[in-house]
Amino acid sequence: MSGTFSGLEFDTIERGRPCESLAASAQLEIKDVSISYLSIPIYSKTNSISYLQRRDTDESSHGMSQPPPPLAPATATISIGKPGTHSIESILKAIAGAGLKGVEICYNNLVHHAISRFPTKSDDVEHHQLLEAAKDIKRQCDELHLTIIVLQPFSHYDGLLDSELHQRMVARFERWLDIAKALGCDTIQIPSNATASGTTGDLDKVVADMVEIADLAAKHDPAVKLAYEALSWGAHIDLWEQSWEVVQRVDRSNFGLCLDTYHIAARVFADPASESGQMPNAKADLVESLLKLVKEVDVKKVFYLQLSDAEKLESPLVEGHEFYEAGQPARMSWSRNARLFPCEEVLGGFLPVLSITEAIVNELGYRGWISMEIFSRFLGEKSESVPVEFATRAMRSYRKVSEMLGWESL
Repeated sequence: MSGTFSGLEFDTIERGRPCESLAASAQLEIKDVSISYLSIPIYSKTNSISYLQRRDTDESSHGMSQPPPPLAPATATISIGKPGTHSIESILKAIAGAGLKGVEICYNNLVHHAISRFPTKSDDVEHHQLLEAAKDIKRQCDELHLTIIVLQPFSHYDGLLDSELHQRMVARFERWLDIAKALGCDTIQIPSNATASGTTGDLDKVVADMVEIADLAAKHDPAVKLAYEALSWGAHIDLWEQSWEVVQRVDRSNFGLCLDTYHIAARVFADPASESGQMPNAKADLVESLLKLVKEVDVKKVFYLQLSDAEKLESPLVEGHEFYEAGQPARMSWSRNARLFPCEEVLGGFLPVLSITEAIVNELGYRGWISMEIFSRFLGEKSESVPVEFATRAMRSYRKVSEMLGWESL
């Protein structure tokens, strides 16, 4: 498959229209093959919605060893309640109550659950306490009919230059394998390293690091898969293309990708530190990136997909902005404070989430879990209603995306 988007038309419609009114279609010929396009929203610099027309192709199966229900909805515990503020019990009940079927267990939520079960004078918890807390979370999820799909994030690992620190991280990873077993989940997410100091982006080193833990995970009983995610603020690896190269070079059946619409869009399309909120060639670069993704990525190596949008900021995220933190990348500050679920334009969402999602699902043929993962400054509010509110929003967003992209017919 090859071609360009030079023939595509961008129709501008005023912001504020409901998502379901946005669908339209067109035809484009690429190498004598007629391809149907859907019009998917992208916000323009002038606060209006433009429509990037995307392809719809034949479906193919997702390559997990034990496939989940096709495109089943999930979310992350960190996206529904703040660790230490909202209990894991309230978070899991809210997730199940909203109708979501899967859950990513975030390590900080696990730690705080262990602290609540084994009170100490410090926040340091022992490994056996974490295992007991994990087993309790598994019990709760079983009672709520929730599938634990991922333990995340195993951070700050790839590219470490200090050999002793590297070995300590490998030992820590082995403990994470035990935790994954206690949770009954088969996947650990690994984000690209966001720390520049003491690390390298040399691919030989990064690949060797990943091979080491992938082999450990494969030998574990039961075996565990590793989902590598390129953070949009990664110190060395911040593009999906780079993470895909790592996956190919690692060349292990249990090592694949976690694709996240926020990180893809935040790196290629958006720039929160700019006046427009966008990169100079945002639309063209996104089109090129998505065409490349559909052409080159093996769908069997996409282990799971996270969906997230973000607020269009009123002013650039630079020094003086309320989200600014010295020494912290703007995309990271933006992510921590202002992510949204897809189709929440009324709250300021403006990233081309539907375009990216359609490329991965409708075109590439992904059929695994769809995890609604966000971070928000409002998650820290102490109200007991917070988990219910965010879980409800997550499921509402999932249903809207499913409707917009026609998943019922896939």
